Amino acid sequence: MDKTDPKRTSLRDYFGLYLRGIAMGAADLVPGVSGGTIALITGIYDELLGSISAIHPKMISKVFKGEWKALWKEMNGNFLAVLALGIGTSIVGLSNLLHHLLEEYSTLLYCFFFGLVSASIPFVGREIKVKNGKAAIAFVLGSVIAFGISSLPVAQTEPSLLYLFAAGAVAACAMILPGISGSFILLLLGAYATIIGAVKSFDLVRIAIIGSGVITGLLLFSKLLKWTLERYYNVLLALLTGFLFGSLRAIWPWKENVELLYTHSDGRETWSEALTWPVDLTAESMGLVLACAILGAAIVTLMNRFSSQPIHD
Repeated sequence: MDKTDPKRTSLRDYFGLYLRGIAMGAADLVPGVSGGTIALITGIYDELLGSISAIHPKMISKVFKGEWKALWKEMNGNFLAVLALGIGTSIVGLSNLLHHLLEEYSTLLYCFFFGLVSASIPFVGREIKVKNGKAAIAFVLGSVIAFGISSLPVAQTEPSLLYLFAAGAVAACAMILPGISGSFILLLLGAYATIIGAVKSFDLVRIAIIGSGVITGLLLFSKLLKWTLERYYNVLLALLTGFLFGSLRAIWPWKENVELLYTHSDGRETWSEALTWPVDLTAESMGLVLACAILGAAIVTLMNRFSSQPIHD
């Protein structure tokens, strides 16, 4: 698997990569949606895994030797830097907006992402070249795992700095798995609101601790995932497609509060939730719901059509 893309030479190419980073960052901010999904359907998933897993401790020696150019090329620096810039731009620039949308228009926001993820399933599934019994089992297993994770109760805790580091590492593993939402993992661990608050208030200490956990998780898990992808590509892709299908539970737009689990020190309340079916939609609200879902599906279709690479070479 070649980690680099020799076709990416123009500003237009890198701007497209930057936009993918923005989309990944926005997705990772919303519980139930995975940045890995965006990477997969826009054709950069293989390169992302290969580039992250190429980073290793031996690179430190090249830093001290001043071999900057060789180091940058080995880690596919242009790709990672532009993608990270897009993700960072999204997290800093959109965290307030997405927080507001989650507070005021959560149903419409989740309708948008439900349409986005639903439309991505056939695009990813068509890359399963050998549709046999193993692929079917992997798909079912992935669906069950993602559905089960989205059904877990939310942790009832005020996270310490060490806990935030560990939560960041665990969430990072989920962030690069399509269908497993890093934000939802943070929500389950009781750290999502704290992390969003740290980003909004520019709490540099907590941001640094969380960032260190995320980097640690990415570096460790990406190597295992890349190894698996190279040897069991067909089965793994079926598993990831199952993750996407099972994750639809987490982003189902209609939920109702069942039980108050925890009241935070700042007054925020965490509830257990159950899925419901919309029964009081007016024609106008139904139109908005469908428009948001169709918009999400249309964006996936456009991203897939204009992707510069196939999902896997």
